Amino acid sequence: METSLISLYLTMFIVIAMIWYAGIEGTMRVFVYLELQIKYLWIRIQMHFMKRRLQKQLGIPSKFTDF
Repeated sequence: METSLISLYLTMFIVIAMIWYAGIEGTMRVFVYLELQIKYLWIRIQMHFMKRRLQKQLGIPSKFTDF
């Protein structure tokens, strides 16, 4: 059996087990929570680069380059 098929079957089993244990609404809440966490991570990454660009524009030395 191929690895991709094993991964597919394992993923399907996990989702079916989540639906069986928590119901459809509980499972959807988990996926919504994961989606929000991913979106928040992306925003935090963008904020980090905005902070670096602003520090560079204002001439503020960062704490890692100030040895």
